[in-house]
Amino acid sequence: MTTYYFAIASQDFLFKEEPVEEILRERTNHYNSLNKPIDFWLIKNPSSINIPEILNINKKIKKPTAAIISHNPKFIEWLKLRLGFVFTGKLDTSSDLLLHYLENITN
Repeated sequence: MTTYYFAIASQDFLFKEEPVEEILRERTNHYNSLNKPIDFWLIKNPSSINIPEILNINKKIKKPTAAIISHNPKFIEWLKLRLGFVFTGKLDTSSDLLLHYLENITN
C-alpha cells in the first residue's frame, strides 16, 4: 500500500493569489541540488483521477481545483501552513490508478 498526501485548493487561489509556481520551482531546484528524486506532482484537475477523497473535496470548493500530491507528509503540512486556504489529506491506496496517472503526467 502506498500513501500519498495532498493539498487541494481552487485553481484561482493557487495560480493567481499564491506563488505556487515559484514554491514548486524552488523545491525542484533544491531536490536537484541534492540529487533527490522529485516526489511531488501538481495536478491541474484532480477530479479526473476519480478518487473519492479528492472528489469529495472538489464538491466543497465548487470551482476548478488543483492539487499538489506528494509522498512527503511534512511538505504537504508545510504547504498548509504557508498557503493557509487549502484542504489537506492523505490517500492510502493499493490500486495502481493514482500511480498510473502520476506516471503519465510526468512522461
